[in-house]
Amino acid sequence: MRALVVSLLLGSVGLVPGADKAEPKSLRVLSYNIHHGEGTDDKLDLPRVAEVIKGTRPDLVALQEVDRNTTRIRKVDQAAELGKLTGMNVAFGKAIDLQGGEYGLAILSRFPIKSTKTDPLPGKEKQEARIVMRAAIEPGRGLPALTFLNTHLQHDDGETREKQVAKIDELFGTADGPFVLAGDLNARPDSAPIKVLAKNWTFATEPGAKGLLTIPSDVPKHQIDYVLFRGTFKALEAKVIEEKVASDHRPVLTVLEWTGK
Repeated sequence: MRALVVSLLLGSVGLVPGADKAEPKSLRVLSYNIHHGEGTDDKLDLPRVAEVIKGTRPDLVALQEVDRNTTRIRKVDQAAELGKLTGMNVAFGKAIDLQGGEYGLAILSRFPIKSTKTDPLPGKEKQEARIVMRAAIEPGRGLPALTFLNTHLQHDDGETREKQVAKIDELFGTADGPFVLAGDLNARPDSAPIKVLAKNWTFATEPGAKGLLTIPSDVPKHQIDYVLFRGTFKALEAKVIEEKVASDHRPVLTVLEWTGK
């Protein structure tokens, strides 16, 4: 009885620990090239990928190299399966047809995904088609509606990457936001595409920052996976998850705080 009275008295004067603290207006954003679920041990193990994702407790996830019903992954819809395994909402964006199925990008979200769209990116004849995928997200809890973007740029042609980045900037670089952009940009910190993006975007994963190397996953030597934003966010944290086997990339996690109104 005495404990109950003390608790009520504390509550009446606002002294209950944590009672007057507002929930942080933050987003945990993960970017992960999953290499169609095939690890560096040559094992196809999508549940292992899902465990890596869940271990970061993300709100939004940009996944690259996702297969849907291809023969090499035994006709599994990897996007749908990862949605089930992580308990998150999911959307898939096709880049190309492959082995009787599809190959491209996926977005996982702790919040409802209101709509999605894919836009083609420039490329050359015989190059793999590339896209940028967008999802309209309404997180609630004091956070604004936002557009979450996911992309995977050309891996072997710097000129093409520059054109692809220019297209993304044309579509979203000056449009009303906020926007969060994540993906495998296949571009190193000092490259032209990164410098172009830096004009209109803020890097949560600062190019060249210590500890943000993502490939190869066993002993990372290069930073090519990034998270960027436009809008009144502040990057509270950026780190690479130390996972050596599940994919040939390590995932990169950022925490963004909304500082606007």
